Amino acid sequence: MGRIGTIINRKGKQDAKKAKIFTKMGRVLMVAAREGGSDPEYNPTLKTAIEKAKANNMPGDNIDRAVKKGAGELEGMVFEEFTYEGYGPGGVAVLVEILTDNKNRTAADVRSYFSKTGGNLGANGCVGFLFDQVGVLVIDLKEGMDPETLEMDAIESGASDFSLEEDHVEIFTEPQDFGAVRDYLKEKGYEFSMVELRYLPNTYTRLSGEEDLKNMARLIDLLEDNDDVQNVYHNWEE
Repeated sequence: MGRIGTIINRKGKQDAKKAKIFTKMGRVLMVAAREGGSDPEYNPTLKTAIEKAKANNMPGDNIDRAVKKGAGELEGMVFEEFTYEGYGPGGVAVLVEILTDNKNRTAADVRSYFSKTGGNLGANGCVGFLFDQVGVLVIDLKEGMDPETLEMDAIESGASDFSLEEDHVEIFTEPQDFGAVRDYLKEKGYEFSMVELRYLPNTYTRLSGEEDLKNMARLIDLLEDNDDVQNVYHNWEE
């Protein structure tokens, strides 16, 4: 299984919760448009957010509405971004990216999730060094697609790594190269089923106790079910 096999598996689970996913993506689009303007050609953060929304089949009307809210063309809420770091059961490192209109509410929620599952929040930086930020692009293999050609295109685009899996390819980039690689491959006609900047662990923690396994899965579910939580990263070797 590739480096992001569990990411794709969890994404499949999340796809059953479309409304919640679209709510979270809408917030990202609003913030990106508010901070850099509504034209994705001059706002790379917004461009990435739009590509990610499209990869998750977010309707175009929803995308346009969120961008207009962020740009002030429609009434919308103001959201704040920050990150929590902590330890899950058995010392698993956890990073939680937040986008909320009420920091106090979100802080209480996240703290309670860690507490209920035998983990604890830590100070900023306590686990961040265990993760590397990378660009991730996933292209599903379709009939007639030549993996070798795709690999060559990925190399020419400036990607840092390429992994051929059973039904998809995983392409990785340095954060600063992400936009250029995405645009190059898009111009080649490729469509993405995942396109985002995310954190991947550089070391893993294995859990063996049944209680720790159950609580770690519960912690992830609790966090992902919260509308204020955008992304959950961990180094649990599932």
